[in-house]
Amino acid sequence: MANHKSALKRIRSNNAKRLRNRYQAKSTRTFIKELKNSTDKATAQELLKKVTGMIDKLAKRNIIHKNKAANNKSRLTKFVNSL
Repeated sequence: MANHKSALKRIRSNNAKRLRNRYQAKSTRTFIKELKNSTDKATAQELLKKVTGMIDKLAKRNIIHKNKAANNKSRLTKFVNSL
């Protein structure tokens, strides 16, 4: 157990940040699944814009690695172009 007041506060703030990061990452994964299941090219392109922004935001905040973000965006763009 932590011995200092600041350490206790750090534990609380880390937990809050962890939950926020998990929520953002999970909602992005949900949108990616929705994009993968789409069959209409027009709706897929609209979703791709939204998902790309979400992925960029995750990478900017270091929730996912920037290379993983680039790989995901590339893979999803390739998928949408193949529709």
